Amino acid sequence: MTQRVVSRNKKAFHDYHIEDTLEAGIVLTGPEAKSLRAGRANLMDGYAQVQGGEVFLYNVHISPYEYATHNPSDPLRVRKLLLHQREIRKLIGKLHEKGIALIPLKIYFIENGKAKVELGLARGKKLYDKRAALKERQSDREVERALRHRRE
Repeated sequence: MTQRVVSRNKKAFHDYHIEDTLEAGIVLTGPEAKSLRAGRANLMDGYAQVQGGEVFLYNVHISPYEYATHNPSDPLRVRKLLLHQREIRKLIGKLHEKGIALIPLKIYFIENGKAKVELGLARGKKLYDKRAALKERQSDREVERALRHRRE
């Protein structure tokens, strides 16, 4: 199944350990969908919460569509996510653990033109975890560089 990625939350993988991911539909207005197709979204400070048996997405910025004829909606409005009831019950159980957050990892379109958001169950990294990951990435780059020079 092909997907066209609109926006990724690269910072999420730096700040969190992603323990599990799930796909959810997203309720959009017409101009928001057009703006997403133009690639105008920002997931940086976004998060999701379960309220009243439903899941909502907060702080995801979808820029107003400039050619919309009616009043544009708020770019940071709360958007409802579409999940099965059993998935929501599973999420509620996991979110009660200490230190677990639900954050959007990417927004994309699937083949039939529907917008989806990939959510990650995330646990925050400590500063020393971030440093260790950075050192590991640098050492991997050095090894790759050395191998590339050896082949030449």
